[in-house]
Amino acid sequence: MIASRLFVLIPCAGSGSRAGGTGPKQYQRIAGRPMVRHTLDAFRALAGRFAGIALVVSPQDREVAAALPRFPAQGEHLLHVGGATRAATVRNGLQALRQAGAGPHDWVLVHDAARCLVTPTQIEALIAACEHDAVGGLLAHRLADTLKVASPEGRVSSTPTRADKWLAQTPQMFRIGMLLDAIERAGDAVTDEAGAIEAIGLAPLLVPGSAQNFKLTYAEDFALAEAVLDSRRAARP
Repeated sequence: MIASRLFVLIPCAGSGSRAGGTGPKQYQRIAGRPMVRHTLDAFRALAGRFAGIALVVSPQDREVAAALPRFPAQGEHLLHVGGATRAATVRNGLQALRQAGAGPHDWVLVHDAARCLVTPTQIEALIAACEHDAVGGLLAHRLADTLKVASPEGRVSSTPTRADKWLAQTPQMFRIGMLLDAIERAGDAVTDEAGAIEAIGLAPLLVPGSAQNFKLTYAEDFALAEAVLDSRRAARP
């Protein structure tokens, strides 16, 4: 039996309008580099683990070449097949991986380009937890704050328990064939891969991540991410 390989798929086709700025947020600079460069570097540090690393951008993207002048390198793929939604971008990327030789039983780690603080250690933890699992799973972080449910009038209607609540993160790791089938069935409404897998009746594994693995969404997130990167750089021997 052929061993399953590992692939990485990074959706990078969004506009990031909530972040402000003059262009897509994934190309805005943080700690001297475009955001997506930090994201890629976390996976490139483990390049020997992966059969391929794919970045999925929109067909109209003209900024990726300037942001990543040495991408793609060997074993990397730049896919101009991004769609109108995240689900469409991931679906198109998975189809491109299949056309490039990835098998349905191979694993794919789907990771947000805007989660540029993920670390190789966190990625390895996800792989170790999921590579022998029947379903696959995702990095996630236990909810620490009290959660409120709002009424239509903007008032608190209830306070659910937080004991069983987790914040979904990425990477999310599933078999390529299973995930592609799940996304095609679920359609564009799903906002993450685990949601598509849940929709076909399966239960993804929750793998503890880190509060620092947050998705940069708003303008203030950039300053926080830069502070984290600066602190990591200062801590290096």
